[in-house]
Amino acid sequence: MPWTPPERPDWVRAINEGRIPPIAEQARRPLERDALVGEAAARLGLDARSAAGRIRALGRPGFESEPVVENLDRLLQALEDEADLHATGRWLTRRFLLRLLEVRFQILAWLDADPGVVDEEIAVPLFVAGAPRTGTTILHALLAADPRHRVPLGWELLRPVPPPTATQAGEAEDPRIALADRELVAPQTVVSGLSAIHEYGGRKPKECLSAMSFAFQSEEFTARYDVPSYARWLEASDMMPAYAMHRLVLQLLQRRTGPAAWVLKSPVHLHSLPTLLATYRDARIAVTHRDPLVLLASLTSLIASLRFAHSERVDPQAIARGHVERYAATFDQLVDWADSGALPAERTHHSHFRDFQRDALGIVRGLYAGFGIGPDEEAERAMRSVLESERSEGPGRHAYDPLPAAALAPADRSRFDRYRTRFAVPSEA
Repeated sequence: MPWTPPERPDWVRAINEGRIPPIAEQARRPLERDALVGEAAARLGLDARSAAGRIRALGRPGFESEPVVENLDRLLQALEDEADLHATGRWLTRRFLLRLLEVRFQILAWLDADPGVVDEEIAVPLFVAGAPRTGTTILHALLAADPRHRVPLGWELLRPVPPPTATQAGEAEDPRIALADRELVAPQTVVSGLSAIHEYGGRKPKECLSAMSFAFQSEEFTARYDVPSYARWLEASDMMPAYAMHRLVLQLLQRRTGPAAWVLKSPVHLHSLPTLLATYRDARIAVTHRDPLVLLASLTSLIASLRFAHSERVDPQAIARGHVERYAATFDQLVDWADSGALPAERTHHSHFRDFQRDALGIVRGLYAGFGIGPDEEAERAMRSVLESERSEGPGRHAYDPLPAAALAPADRSRFDRYRTRFAVPSEA
C-alpha cells in the first residue's frame, strides 16, 4: 500500500531533535499513571492522593465496576512499549492524557454537586454509523444544519464541564473553545495535508469516540497510535463502559440547555451496534455504505497520517492489512445483525456513497421519511448552504493511492462479497 510521508515542519523537527528544551523535558517524562493523575489533580487544585483514590468512581449506579484504571494502565503500557513515539508525539500525547484525566475529575465533581444529571433523558437519538470514508462526516454536517437537531461540537466533547448554557451552546465565546481548537488542530499542523483528509476544530461537529475516551476505552487511541496489544484488547472488550460514559457526557451537555434531538456520529458504532442499542433503546441508525476497497484505501491514508503525527514508524501495509481483517469481520456482523433483526429494520436507514454524491438532499429526505421526521424548508436551505460551502471552501481533495484488487489475495477480496451482495454496494473500481 503506497503512502509517502509528508515533509516535517521545521518546528516539529526542532522538537524531535531536542532543540526546544521545555518541550523536550516534558517529552522525556514517562507516561506513568500515578504521575499523570497527580499532575492532572494539581492542575485543578486537588489533593493528588485523594484524587488517585477517586479516579475510578463517577458517583453513578453502574460505574462502580468501571475498569478505568485497568484500561488506562493497559493503554499507557502499550504507548511506552509499542507506539515508538517521537518527541512531538510524546508531548502531544501527554497533553492529551492530562486533559482526559482533568475532565474526568471535573465530571466527578459535577456529579457530586448535581447528581440529577444521571436522570437526564436522551430521547430518540439519531446515530450516523457507517464505516470511515463513506460520507459519514458530510451526512452528519447536513443533519446538524437542521435547527431542530443538536450535534456535539468539538469543544463540548473535549471539555463538557461545566455543562454549557443555552447561550454557550449557541457558540458564544467560551475559553474552552480555543483550548479545544488548539488541541484538535495540532495534528494538522504536525502533518501537512491532514486537513484535506479530515478537518477538525473546536466549533465543528465531533465524533462520539472523544466521549468514550474518558473511559480510556476508545478507537481514538488506536487511530493515533500503533498499539497492537491495546487494539486486540479493545476489539474483544465489552464496550458497555465506553457507551455508559458516552451517555453521561450527553446528559451533562443537555443538563442546562434542556432536552435535545441529538444527532451523533462515529464509524466506531458500526462495530458495536447491539451495545449502542442496549444503551439507547430508541436510537435510530443511519448506515452509510461504500465499496470496501475504496474506503479501506482512504482509511489507510488517514490512519497513516494520524500516526505520523506521533511517530516516525508508520507501516501503511500493516495498517491496510489490519483494516481488511477488522472490516471484513464487521461487515459480516452487520449482515448477521440485519438478517436477525438485532438491527431493527424500522429504525435503520441505509444509503450508498455514490447515491449521496449524486443527490445528497435526496438521501436526507429519504432518511427523514423513513424515521418520521417532517420536512422543513429552513432546514433544507441550511443544508444547501452546507453543500455549497463544501464545494467552494472545502479543505481540498484527499489524494491517496487506491487499493487495487491485486493488492488483496482473492480469498481476502471475496470476504466482502457477502456484505456487497446483502446491501447492494456498487463497485467503484
